[in-house]
Amino acid sequence: MNILKAVASGVAGACVITLVHETVRRFEPSAPRMDLLGMRAIAKTMKKAGEEPPADYEKLHSWAMVGDIISNSLYYSLVGTGASAWWRGALLGGAAGAGAVLLPGPLGLGEKPSNRTSETQAMTVGLYLLGGLVAASIGCLLADDE
Repeated sequence: MNILKAVASGVAGACVITLVHETVRRFEPSAPRMDLLGMRAIAKTMKKAGEEPPADYEKLHSWAMVGDIISNSLYYSLVGTGASAWWRGALLGGAAGAGAVLLPGPLGLGEKPSNRTSETQAMTVGLYLLGGLVAASIGCLLADDE
């Protein structure tokens, strides 16, 4: 497996999940608010490091979007390339979705952004599953190139 191809598939998955999330949350009231979780995580981490997080919502939101794309790109890069990428994409995407529903509360980030309703929970898992499957599809396309 070529690491650059795996990273490219991870970036594709991360960009699609971020684009879909940011679009859906503007039109659907029960959509997950993963952007809020990212902003809370950045603010909490900065405060623990003795720094003051940005007071400007737009700046903090931009930082969260960049952080989401970077972290999700690295995560979805694990999907890799080749025919087995479909299984890895589905498993990693589903696991990320379950984690996004189950972990924010225990991590002190609040439960409502990803856990508000059963519809919110389903969309959260679906978004991350979508990211894994996009990474898998790109991984398979790039593997055919070898």
